[in-house]
Amino acid sequence: MKDTQELLKILILEDKGANNFSGVSKDIGSPNVFGGQVLAQSLNAAYRTIKSNRILHSLHSYFLEAGNLELPINYHVQEARDGGSFSTRRVTASQEGKTIFILACSFHKKEEGIEHQMPIKKDIKQPEELLSWTDMLDQFGDFLPKKMKAFLSIERPIEFKPVQVPNPLEKKDLPPVVDVWFKLKGDSKELDLQTKQQILTYISDYNILTACLNPNASIANFGNTQMASLDHSMWFYRDFDFNDWLLFSIESPSTSGARGFACGNIFTKEGKLVASVAQEGLMRLKRKNN
Repeated sequence: MKDTQELLKILILEDKGANNFSGVSKDIGSPNVFGGQVLAQSLNAAYRTIKSNRILHSLHSYFLEAGNLELPINYHVQEARDGGSFSTRRVTASQEGKTIFILACSFHKKEEGIEHQMPIKKDIKQPEELLSWTDMLDQFGDFLPKKMKAFLSIERPIEFKPVQVPNPLEKKDLPPVVDVWFKLKGDSKELDLQTKQQILTYISDYNILTACLNPNASIANFGNTQMASLDHSMWFYRDFDFNDWLLFSIESPSTSGARGFACGNIFTKEGKLVASVAQEGLMRLKRKNN
């Protein structure tokens, strides 16, 4: 996928009738279906059953089985409730009759109320000062570990610029923090809020578990650790514009029992808080072969 339009071709599902939808998958460099894709496709299915112009304010989900890239994914939406102010949907994703993912999400009519938000980090490096994943591949590709080089070589519709760039060859423990600027490639001027939320949900599954890995980077890395999303929740606060950079600011409070927990906030470049994310993931060190 090269840009926003190619991403939308994946996220917008085929309507099969009776609240059933079907989608296909795109390889992003992992052997299984990308969790962010299933999240965003499930949200697309749920939104297709909302008739009252209500906007998503929260979602909660569980990844149950690894998705097969070669098989279509079927989505069924249950209309759990349509109240005076809120609508609730449950979405089940399956392949060949086996449930691989479940989502519960809630939509709210537009209302006015009091406001506050936590501020964006002070003195954080701006995207213009940083290298993107593409820049890193171009400048340091010959020195990167094979798996990392292969991952960065995948064409994506999003440009990522990490604020902290650890040396992958240096085995050093790091703070449980990740800050990444990101921006869509291609034209995104005409996107409505519903579509922007689906794309943001897709992007939110990138980078987040890295914060769980950092404190043990001296012994654990992407090459020797089995990592997978177990659950994923998001809360949406305000409208935003994809035409400028957004910051995903992540921290990991704890990793234990082969699981890591991370949470983060997504800000506009001007510091407006638009969403929060929380995820627990599998963090299992692979056993060495005797």
